[in-house]
Amino acid sequence: MEFTPSYFRHYPDEKGFFGPFGGCYVPKELEAAFEEVDEAYQTICRSAQFINELRRIRREFQGRPTPVYHCNRLSRKIGRCQIYLKREDLNHTGAHKLNHCMGEGLLAHYMGKKRLIAETGAGQHGVALATAAAYFGLECEIHMGEVDIAKQAPNVARMKILGANVVPVSRGLKTLKEAVDSAFESYLNSYKESIYCIGSVVGPHPFPMMVRDFQMVVGQEAREQFLEMTGLLPDAVTACVGGGSNSAGFFTGFLADDVEIIGAEPLGTGPKIGCHAASITYGKPGILHGFNSMMLQDDQGEPLPVYSNASGLDYPSVGPEHAFWASQGRVHYQTVSDDEAVEAFFNLSRYEGIIPALESSHAIAAAIRWARSHQSGAIIANCSGRGDKDLDYVLERYGDGSDRLF
Repeated sequence: MEFTPSYFRHYPDEKGFFGPFGGCYVPKELEAAFEEVDEAYQTICRSAQFINELRRIRREFQGRPTPVYHCNRLSRKIGRCQIYLKREDLNHTGAHKLNHCMGEGLLAHYMGKKRLIAETGAGQHGVALATAAAYFGLECEIHMGEVDIAKQAPNVARMKILGANVVPVSRGLKTLKEAVDSAFESYLNSYKESIYCIGSVVGPHPFPMMVRDFQMVVGQEAREQFLEMTGLLPDAVTACVGGGSNSAGFFTGFLADDVEIIGAEPLGTGPKIGCHAASITYGKPGILHGFNSMMLQDDQGEPLPVYSNASGLDYPSVGPEHAFWASQGRVHYQTVSDDEAVEAFFNLSRYEGIIPALESSHAIAAAIRWARSHQSGAIIANCSGRGDKDLDYVLERYGDGSDRLF
């Protein structure tokens, strides 16, 4: 199929499907709640008042637009290809997550809801939603696995300072999938006064569409900025893919162009079950958390255990639009191991003075791999978040990185 600008008028369809992927598979008692969210969003998403208010928030509160930056020293160290970054780490709260959280908060305000409920893995979505709740004067409830709470202590502290109630989740692997389960249960018991603000392009319709739409600003800005900087489009773009919110928004800016698009999935420590979270590369179609997509699952259709050193990527499924893009061959998904991501983490820090999140480090590793395999050209990696949250974990597990520099 052709990915023309009219693509967004047709995908998803009215039932929330991107081809065979997506949909809204929720308990009957929640159907009305998701229909209410869909109707409210469809009513105001093209409203000049809503759009102008969101633009004002982005400009005056978030600090948008974030810049595109040329990694001059890193590029010269690798070869002749030029590596650029879209600096979402400079967005207020330190990641791309605030783009959709402020949109979801504004939607909740319009709907008259009193509470925002969400899950978080790396904590960036939790911090962003707690920030949105404080901005709009709403209550905030964040569900987080105990493993991730221990790994991401700085973000847990930030959420609490912002006024959020952080709910520890101790079941199962105590990570992102279990946090989603817990948040869904809470929403089921309080949906009349709450809205579940899903943290990625996953979940039942309309959330994969809504979160993509709120994140499209990243790709739109990057395309315009790179054209202004160089007079050309990049040869390739890349971003990390767990659930896939940062990459969905970033990729939309280039879908209609003759630009290679690369999604970087987490290989973790290898391809064995439980060692990675590469849902597109190793998964098959399945339903999880109210939507159909590529999923890491056993023979009974139950989600398999997953792992990544990046807490925001260890999810056993992926956004349905990513699964659709993969099926159409428009986006090429490849895996990046923990070791490759950590090498990219340290090299970007030492050569450019930018400490990326471990999630973003997967995209930067993919950009470095692309640059090494090409004699010329330019690639933009989406630096979706900053690495403050990962410093203690990285130092404890990998040391100062001096043995991992080019």
